[in-house]
Formats: sequence, C-alpha cells, structure tokens
Amino acid sequence: MLTVRQDSKFVQNNFDSDISAMMTMLLSFLVRALKGPAMFYFAILKGPAMFCFSILKGPAMFCFAILYSNMLYAQDISLDPVTVTSSLVEQRASQTGRNIAVIKGEYFQNLPVHSIDDLLRYVPGVEIQARGPMGSQSDIVLRGGTFQQVLIILDGLRLNDPNTGHFNAYIPISPSEIERIEVLKGASSAIYGSDAVGGVIHVISKTFAARLQSGNNGENTDAVQRTSINGALTAGEYGLKNANVGAFVQRNRLAVSGGFLSNNASGVQQRGIKGYFHNNTASLSLNYALSPSLNVAVRSAYDHRDFAAQNFYTALKSDTASEKVKTSWNQIKIGFKKEKTAITLDGGYKFVRDQYLFNPHSIANNSKSQLWQGLLTWQQTFTQSTNLIAGVNYQNRNIASNDRGDHSLSQLAPFVSLVQNIGSNFTVTPSVRLDWRESIGSEVVPQINLSYKKDNWQVRGSAGKTIRDADFTERFNNYQKTLVTGGNVGNPALKAEKSFSYEAGADWFLTNSNTNQLKISGTFFQRLQNDLIDYVSTPYAQMPRKENLSPTGTFGLALNIAEVNTTGFELDFQTVNALSSNQKLIFNAGLTWLKSESSNAQPSFYVSSHAKFLGNFSAIYQVSGFSISLNGLYKNRAERAASAIEANISKDYFLLNAKAEYAFLNRSLAVFVQADNAFDVQYSDLLGSKMPGRWAMAGLRFNFIK
Repeated sequence: MLTVRQDSKFVQNNFDSDISAMMTMLLSFLVRALKGPAMFYFAILKGPAMFCFSILKGPAMFCFAILYSNMLYAQDISLDPVTVTSSLVEQRASQTGRNIAVIKGEYFQNLPVHSIDDLLRYVPGVEIQARGPMGSQSDIVLRGGTFQQVLIILDGLRLNDPNTGHFNAYIPISPSEIERIEVLKGASSAIYGSDAVGGVIHVISKTFAARLQSGNNGENTDAVQRTSINGALTAGEYGLKNANVGAFVQRNRLAVSGGFLSNNASGVQQRGIKGYFHNNTASLSLNYALSPSLNVAVRSAYDHRDFAAQNFYTALKSDTASEKVKTSWNQIKIGFKKEKTAITLDGGYKFVRDQYLFNPHSIANNSKSQLWQGLLTWQQTFTQSTNLIAGVNYQNRNIASNDRGDHSLSQLAPFVSLVQNIGSNFTVTPSVRLDWRESIGSEVVPQINLSYKKDNWQVRGSAGKTIRDADFTERFNNYQKTLVTGGNVGNPALKAEKSFSYEAGADWFLTNSNTNQLKISGTFFQRLQNDLIDYVSTPYAQMPRKENLSPTGTFGLALNIAEVNTTGFELDFQTVNALSSNQKLIFNAGLTWLKSESSNAQPSFYVSSHAKFLGNFSAIYQVSGFSISLNGLYKNRAERAASAIEANISKDYFLLNAKAEYAFLNRSLAVFVQADNAFDVQYSDLLGSKMPGRWAMAGLRFNFIK
C-alpha cells in the first residue's frame, strides 16, 4: 500500500488517457452498485453538496471511478517506506529482502471499511476468511497457510491467542491510534518464533512510534506541538449504528492517544437467528521521554465482541450459536538509546474471556485464557553498514475451560540477527533463534534475507525454517463435554509443525516526480511443510479417543498431516498520481496464485479452504472536495457444500465496496454514502457462515489537525 504527502504543486502526467479509461470502467461498477436500496442515500447530498453533479458532467464524469479522501493530502509519499518488521532495525523496504506492504492508519477513515480485518482484506496478497461482518470474526491467511500460521504483533509484542487462532484478528487497538500496519509476507520465525509461517501483521501505533523531543538537560529542543482529533458516525440498513472517534496529542516529550470503535447492528436474517453484532474497542496509550536517552510507553485496551455465530464452527442444522469474546490488553515498553546502542524491554499481559453458546438448549462453553510475555532486545550499530540485534523472548500461555480443561505452557527463546550492507547496493540479513517450549522441546530456527537494489530495480530473496505449536483448541477441543455429536475434536498428541520456506522476487520503481510514482513487484515462493496441523473429517470408528463421542457422529479430528507443499506467485501494483492541481489518484492491487499439495488422501479443512487465485485492490480518487473510494476482491477456491443447512462455497465470487464523500469547511467536515457488497453478491468464505448482501449506509466524518 502507499503513503502520500501534501505538495502545493501537482504535475500533470502523461498517463491521463489510461487512467481515464480505468476510471470509466470503474464508474460502471459504481453505477450498478448504487442501484436499488443504496440509491436513496444520495439524498443527503441535496442542498450545498448537490452542485457536485454539475461538476461531474462531461469529461469530468470520470471522477466517479476510484477515490481518495481529502485527508490524504496530509500523508507522506513513499513507495519504499521505512519498516521495522523484517529485522527489528529501521530499514527501507528495499533493503529487507522481503515483500512488505505498509498501510497508513489514515486509510481506515478514507476507505469503505469498518474494522481492522476489513482494512486488511484489501491489502494485496492478504486473504481474509470472514465468518461475520464488521469485526465479528475473521481468519487471516497469508500465502495459503492456515489461519494459525499468521503472527499478529502490536508495537513489538505478540497477540496470537493461546486458546484459538480464530481470535487473532481481535486486535485490541482503536483505529485512530494506528500509525501504520506493516504486512510481511512469508517466513519470519527466526525473529518472531512460532506462528510466523505465512507472514506477520505488525500494527504500529502513533504513540509508540512518536519521535519525542527533549534536550540534554531536559529542556525541549525543536518543539513538537501536534493535536489531531477525528471521528466518523455511520447509520444504515439492518439497524446499523457505528462510531469511530479518537485523538492524538504530542507536546514535546509527551505523546498521548486514545480512541473508541463501535460497530452495532440487529443484522440480516439467518436460518435460525439474525446476524447481529455489538463489537466495541477502546484503547489509551502514553509515551514519555524521561531523559534524552530514556523513554517509557504504556497502553491499556479493552475489546468486547458480542455476535451471532451460527455455523461459525460446525455445519449442523441445530447450530444457532452466539458468542461473546472479551479481551483486555496491557503493555509497557521501556526504551534506552544512546549513541550507537539501543536497548528495549517490553512486557505484555493479555486476558480473554470467551463464552460460546451452541444453541439456547445447550450448556455454554466458558474459557479464560492468559498470555504473559516479556521481550528484551539489544541493538548495536557497529558501523554505518553493520547492525546487530539480539534478544530473548519469554511467554507463558494458560487456559481454564469447562470445554478444554486447565492447561499451561511456558516458552523461552533467545535470538540474534545481523544486518550487513555490502557496498551501496547489497544487504544481507542472517538470523537465528533457539525456541524452547515446555514439554515439547527445542528447535533451532535459521533464516537469511538478501537484497540488491540499483537504480529503479531491486532483486531480493529469502530462505528459512518456520515452526508452529498447536494451540489449546487444537489439543483439547471438546474434551470436557459430556456428549459430543459432531464438530472438531482436539488431539493432545499433536507435534509442532515444521516447514522450510524460500522466495525470490523483484521490484521496479518508476518516479516522475514526488507526486507521480509507480511500483510493480513480483514474488515466487514455496513452503515445504511437515506435520502440518489441520482438521480432517474422521468417522467415529477411526477416532483415537471415543469416551464422550456419539457413535453416529462424524468429527473433524486435529491431525499432523504428513506433508503439505505450497507454491505460489504474487504480483503487486502500487501507484500515486497527481492528475492536476486539485486531482489525485491512488491505486493498489495484488494478484496471488496458489497451489497446495498434500500427501494425505483425505482433504484437510483449512488447507483446502484457501483461495487458489486471489485478486484484491483499493482505489482512491479525489477532485477538490469530492472523493470516491473502492475496495474490491475476486476469489477462486474449491467448491464445497453442506446439504443439511443448505450451504455451499461457490467456486468464485467478486466483491465490491464503494464510498462517495464530499468535504467542506476546509476539509474538516465531510458527509458520505457507502454501499458494502455493492453488487449484492451471495457468498461465504467458510462453509455455513453466510455473509450479508448489499448493505447501504451514510454518515458524517470530522477531522481537526493543529
């Protein structure tokens, strides 16, 4: 993805004719999308806003094609941004040897999205398998792995839930606090350990990333005074009422931010119940410079999801489930930096309470999980070309559940990584980690990244080992129940997954000016996996443990599949173009081809559910005070059906969300209309979890910056 900076002079480029054609095509999509129920929301544009239609006559009509919000004028332009995710050292993306997408936090307000998983859904190469809308529940998949094979990080600390990977997308931070999200595609276990198999999603907040200013004696130098307050209120069909508000304030050595996100609806009628949701996230953080070399940052967050969960986990007709997931997250970072040495100490505590009710006549599953962790890192700059990073990570994961029992697991892992520049063009980054896990054993996890950049070209490569341990659900699901008639069943005998991943890619940059840029990236990758963990349909007679199972049931047993090899290719396209002094276009797209082959004759559930071909994009077009934005994706995957609940997974589907906005009062206030699933496509990402059709809404957005 891209970031954009204000510039008083825009240069007309020679791509206008091609862009106009693209916009005309996208205009036809939008016109189709806004027919029917969504059309009435254009009524809010009457009065002062109505004159937009006169502007859009004739040649200017193409502005109804893509989109961008007015607030992008305040962002930075970079197709080669500085990242920290690949090696913990600040590097240009072109030096990392990895395919990294960087999404600015402002995209949340400017694109037609409602939750962080919504935003990730349209990042090139990221597959979101949604069970419910607007943050109810989503599985994150990178490069054809399972949803447990993506590691989620918030300001340097792991968030992956000890209970189940289905909760990993519940990222406990309000969108207004997000500075950027870095998506690293591919193996990263040498730095981050277990789960970083398909890739890493790293959320970096404004507060923790703030550059605090203080003098040698505590006096302020180069005073920084920043205040930002923003928010949006949305209402729409099916009882939709959403709010997203937040603020960031920096005063030299102090930075404070906080925010609140609330998504609520009575929902679309399902087979058994309405697909309601009440999802709320609140977070607050502070960063303070105690001295020029020492700072401390803290965060506290609360996340509460209450939603209809019918057929989220089973394909049974008696499933009319509901679920409540409450998460609290507390984090502290103490940083010391002087001359060429930097030391940070991070600590975090995550507590999750999950209540799942299969139907009104069942006994609810109640689980409490905890994640304690500490991370000590040391970074030493020896020369301008040589950086060494070393550290140690400690984790304790535990669960108390009436369904899965009481369990605890500790983990300790030292690691070291070297970032070495050879000449002005070549960078090599070898890393190694020793991962010790209680009652499981130890694994040495090495990796090497290579990058060569010259002029407009970059060539890169990476190879390394990855591991993933089973979570408590995979080991003990349905073990404490009196009678289990179907569904997934855990397996305590599971071994840890091991795999070897390698990739090779190239990037081409074309820059005509500061406001007209293009980047095209291609990456080939392969992952060779042993003992991959997944659920396999298993009759009662073949179940290794039958104590509480119904003899008439068929179950999904968690197994180590002997071998799964995944091969794929990614093609990413990013562009920023200033079309004239008051027009701007931003377009990001990705295409991913995947093929997974398993040595297991019986198809596994989650491995076979990933897309064989995925295309997704985000597009923003702005002219004066008007902007139009589109998110879209096309997915081709294996067909599946469950006749008992009349559910099916179609071979493919195309999804489009559209948003039109008019800003006034120096862009501090804006009104917008939006249509999610604008073409009213009937689809599911996972069997039985039917997603809503067209959903029309409108709202008000405000933004104050000083």
